[in-house]
Amino acid sequence: MAEDRFSRDIFWVKPDIRGVIPLNDFHISKSLKKRVRQDRYEIKVNTSFKDVIEGCALPQTHRFQTWINAPIIEAYTALFQQGHAHCVEAWENDQLVGGLYGVSIGAAFFGESMFSTATDASKVALVHLVGRLRVGGYQLLDAQFQNDHLTQFGAQEIPAGEYEIMLKDAISKSSDFYRLPAQTSGSTILQSMTHTS
Repeated sequence: MAEDRFSRDIFWVKPDIRGVIPLNDFHISKSLKKRVRQDRYEIKVNTSFKDVIEGCALPQTHRFQTWINAPIIEAYTALFQQGHAHCVEAWENDQLVGGLYGVSIGAAFFGESMFSTATDASKVALVHLVGRLRVGGYQLLDAQFQNDHLTQFGAQEIPAGEYEIMLKDAISKSSDFYRLPAQTSGSTILQSMTHTS
């Protein structure tokens, strides 16, 4: 992480309590399910990674500063080019209006950040990510820290020792981020999540 987006320095963070979103107990409100089914946003995967991470680095109404600086953008863009990082994007009228990115290792996905400039765009992207991870055989969705935004989806706090056991098991397994087509409808995503429960 960085102190702020203008800093040139980065530092490692290892929380004693880790935020995790359980893939098999992911909570979706009725209103969000409806929005996902409406396909208001065109959801794409890995077409504009740098735009997504730069969107995540910008201030938003609920946060005036972010921890994503230029060295982090460069490092994660390199991971994306090597096939280790992924993004899920929400588009409206050919404009990127939300998305998220993270890193995939084995059957673990490490969610890094998300952004939204349109109502629920990042939430819809998260639903698509979770559906993709479940179908792809992932076991762990690491959210780093629990916050009010993630709590609505069922995020939990896990002690470091328990988390490390989960992590070791997950990274030893294989998964397939592309088991679903790159563009999948909201209804298909919701159905696939029900079928893999």
